[in-house]
Amino acid sequence: MNTAEANIRTQQVLAEIMALLSRKAIYPNAVQQQMLDSHIRAMVLRSLTGEPLPEVEKDLFEDISADSMEMAEQVVESVGNLPIEEAYLLSVHFEVAKENTRENNL
Repeated sequence: MNTAEANIRTQQVLAEIMALLSRKAIYPNAVQQQMLDSHIRAMVLRSLTGEPLPEVEKDLFEDISADSMEMAEQVVESVGNLPIEEAYLLSVHFEVAKENTRENNL
């Protein structure tokens, strides 16, 4: 897969994520969206190159909701060729966006 194909796949994954978040009424702000975009771009590239993640301490993610983790696992599975640890990192984006959405609705 070349760079153009990786960019297309990144946009597809981001569209899937935005649809998933929208169904759950979760709306990242502009900064959160930019960080998510960057993470997904890197995730797609890692799925293609097989580049490993540094070791992830799962204990650091114990406060992440099951819902955010399930969404992240779904995305990681959709991308394919990624270790489950990617879901831990991705779940943080979802959790932060949930908090942002809650604060805006207060």
